[in-house]
Amino acid sequence: MTHLLTGYEPFGDHDENPSAMVARELDGEQVAGHEISSHVLPVEFDRTAGEMQSLIKTHDPTAIVATGLAAGRAGISVERIGINVNDCGSTPDNADAEPRNERIRPDNQAGYFATLPIVSVVEELLERGIPAHVSNTAGTHLCNNILYSTRAYLEAKKLNIPMGFVHLPCTPGMAAQQVHDGNGTSGASVQPSLSLSMQAEAIRRTFKVTVNG
Repeated sequence: MTHLLTGYEPFGDHDENPSAMVARELDGEQVAGHEISSHVLPVEFDRTAGEMQSLIKTHDPTAIVATGLAAGRAGISVERIGINVNDCGSTPDNADAEPRNERIRPDNQAGYFATLPIVSVVEELLERGIPAHVSNTAGTHLCNNILYSTRAYLEAKKLNIPMGFVHLPCTPGMAAQQVHDGNGTSGASVQPSLSLSMQAEAIRRTFKVTVNG
């Protein structure tokens, strides 16, 4: 059995996505007695949920941690709930889909809570000196979509697999590049960031706490 870790490909104005980088770094690593199997999902509303369901069928995982980028957040955000809404805001997906106020699953319930031990995970990260918090909104883009749709699928199939979503901030290199591309010498602000190594350690710790309690 494996731990299933997913990240997302770059999207919007971002040439990189730390969730994809962390997923690739941790792929094949042993954590809490199980190997991490990592996959990078497409940023497409019509494909992501189906690809996640295929991965679950293939791997029969012990735990599932999905990750994505939340540029502007200052640390690790462990999400509490996914809601039944697709709304792209100002950022179309990578297939140029622009859903507005659409239900992910019509006639299904309004939300699903993550089943990772989110408070224990955040406490562990903070004790290790990793900036982290419990977040009560995963937004309405594909990060929320994968949390809601995966939890709905697990419930429907009666699969007792801990699952949740972790938002990752920009890396320092991404933050520097954004300022470089803007007007960094003319008083521009810098996005919050966290090193890739610290982000990867946060995901290791998330799996360890989930499996070991």
